Amino acid sequence: MVQSGTVADRQGLDGLLRIGRRERIDFPEWGMRRIRAKIDTGAFSSTLDVAGYDLAEGPGGPEVCLRVVRNRRRPDLACVVRAPVVGWTDVRSSNGEGQRRPVIEALVRLGPVTRRIRLTVTDRSRMRCRMLLGRQALAGAFLVDVRGKDLLGA
Repeated sequence: MVQSGTVADRQGLDGLLRIGRRERIDFPEWGMRRIRAKIDTGAFSSTLDVAGYDLAEGPGGPEVCLRVVRNRRRPDLACVVRAPVVGWTDVRSSNGEGQRRPVIEALVRLGPVTRRIRLTVTDRSRMRCRMLLGRQALAGAFLVDVRGKDLLGA
């Protein structure tokens, strides 16, 4: 597949940015770059892989302290991030397991688009992608081309 270099070349017919089924995203506020994300239009919400998390009471209410492993080959290099808990949700995974997860908000950048999204956190260490980007995060800005990967640049 031929990839062009300009954002204008990646615009869909509706003015939406065309992305592949897998992309790299950044978390600018957390200093995390190039996190591998699976674009999942079958999922409503987004999920970030964490090695673990602790709940604590912060100045504005409950907070979660996340241990995010940035590189599978170097799990000792975990990034520790604090974020306010904005809610809780019950999630049923594709294998039928139910789980109650904290919901947080994070600033993410996907290509030229930066936006604040809501996401849950869980252990995705057995999955290929550390991040699952669902419909709620994609709405109104992106068109998913399932034939491609890393359309925004590797």
